Amino acid sequence: MSRVWDIPVHDSTRVRDVHVAAESACALAGLSPHRTAVAALVATELATNLLKHAGGGHIMINLVERVPAGADAVRASVQILSLDHGPGITDVTVALGDGYTTAAAASLGAGLGTCLRISNDFDLYGAPGRGTVAVARIDHEPASRHVPKQRPTGPRAGGVNVSLAGAEHSGDAWSWARSGNQVTLMLCDGLGHGVKAAEASNAAVQELHRAAHLPPADLLRRLHARLRATRGAAVAVAQLDADAGQLSFAGVGNIGARLHTADGWQPFLSHPGIVGAHFPATVPVQRVRWGSGSLLVLHSDGLPSRWTPPDDALLLTRDPAVVAAAVLRDAGSDARPVRDDTSVAVLAPDDRIPHP
Repeated sequence: MSRVWDIPVHDSTRVRDVHVAAESACALAGLSPHRTAVAALVATELATNLLKHAGGGHIMINLVERVPAGADAVRASVQILSLDHGPGITDVTVALGDGYTTAAAASLGAGLGTCLRISNDFDLYGAPGRGTVAVARIDHEPASRHVPKQRPTGPRAGGVNVSLAGAEHSGDAWSWARSGNQVTLMLCDGLGHGVKAAEASNAAVQELHRAAHLPPADLLRRLHARLRATRGAAVAVAQLDADAGQLSFAGVGNIGARLHTADGWQPFLSHPGIVGAHFPATVPVQRVRWGSGSLLVLHSDGLPSRWTPPDDALLLTRDPAVVAAAVLRDAGSDARPVRDDTSVAVLAPDDRIPHP
């Protein structure tokens, strides 16, 4: 899932670029023409919305792994993220209503309410004066019109991945997998940039899905063996046992991690080394209690080391991809672009993800 599209939207000509990028992502994911048209419509509306209400922003398109309801295999879905530093949204409920549309000449007039209905997942967060983040995910099959969208159950993960200087491929990757009552979130930063770095990260993702039953230290050793044939990578894994209420974390290399609890934010430390090249003799594992107010952020070193965790309690209740995108947005600006491939992944409990 290393292919990324990061399109700055500061004039109407970029709306067409967003439309084309959405179609390209759908082709790579293998979506049907109908689902491709849905994704292109959502992407176009979000891009037009940036121009109409925020004075511009960014559209980021990633392929993300999903296991559709009733399926037993992972499939690629198209995730469309919209970020801006604009005036924000005073009333999200009104913004998602059918009467609210960008109404710009370049818009298809779908409105955010339509985006909500035709996407498999859609979430929107905006605070007055602090900008807006929106996420839409388009699966191979549409959500059933006869069954209301249900609030997800169990822990969920989400993230965003962007490449250095707008390159086609990012050397970063994040993924998550379930095994019994455990959920494992992994973030991998392949050494260097481009296709070769992406090969290392993609190999780590594949191995995660084969070995998600292993505890963190053993999983990292398994990844070390798998990545010997690649450049190697920095990797961190966090494994949640929801029944026991315990989160276990282990990392090798320069992957950042911060956990939010009722007491505030606390960092996790990764051990020096390179998975696939220079693996430490021992891998420390940190274990903490996981409660209803917990939330974990993993990030590669493309994010500034002194980024400020979000202090908005409402933001932390949104879709994990929205939280990840807000962290990425607020850690930089157009005047200070990302200095490396950058990915942010978030693990959240089910009771923090209400739908609009």
